[in-house]
Amino acid sequence: MTTVRVPAGWPATEEEARAVQDALRAEVVLDEPGPPPGAGRVTGVDVAYDDERDVVAAAAVVLDAASLDVVAEATAVGRISFPYVPGLLAFREIPTVLAALDALPCSPGLVVCDGYGLAHPRRFGLASHLGVLTGLPTIGVAKNPFAFTYDDPGAPRGSASPLLDGADEVGRALRTRAGVKPVFVSVGHRTTLDDACAHTLALTPRFRLPESTRRADALCRAALREATTGLPPGSDGRSEYVD
Repeated sequence: MTTVRVPAGWPATEEEARAVQDALRAEVVLDEPGPPPGAGRVTGVDVAYDDERDVVAAAAVVLDAASLDVVAEATAVGRISFPYVPGLLAFREIPTVLAALDALPCSPGLVVCDGYGLAHPRRFGLASHLGVLTGLPTIGVAKNPFAFTYDDPGAPRGSASPLLDGADEVGRALRTRAGVKPVFVSVGHRTTLDDACAHTLALTPRFRLPESTRRADALCRAALREATTGLPPGSDGRSEYVD
């Protein structure tokens, strides 16, 4: 497990964070197809917090995209680097997520974030921010639509509808299980929305949320538990993602 310090010069105010978003947003690449769905490696990243102890744990879990078997995994623990502000959550998560990715023994391939990419009020959510900083292709798969609107997609698995900010499509509501609430998919960096949805369906053969997210969620919770209580990873493998 890697221990992370808050980077020198990391934004400390909302104004500073928004200025960073404004500066980096122009670097998002939207005209590349990215890796083909179901091929190569896919890495899920997620974080868990203990705000009372000022601790955040991040996990990165690499899956074989075809079999969904775990190829590699890594964790990192550090201090929470930014206060909770909607729209600026990336600044709480990125230092430890970057450390977890850096600790992997192999290339992560496509990175799947539990959150947003372009489906963000400033068009620069965690998936886009992480993609620009690492150069990796990234997508966001979120559990709720943030502040955007959508029509409920059809009941069958694979049905989708535009996630809209006014007239702009910023992502899609995607049904990954028949008759179950959709997830909300958006491009992060260096991929397309069609492929982001295809990757998401390939990662959800049984559950609503991607297997990459489920694995990373369990691992970061275990890392946080170890960091704050001394209990080893695996002593509490429960996850909120049971649907």
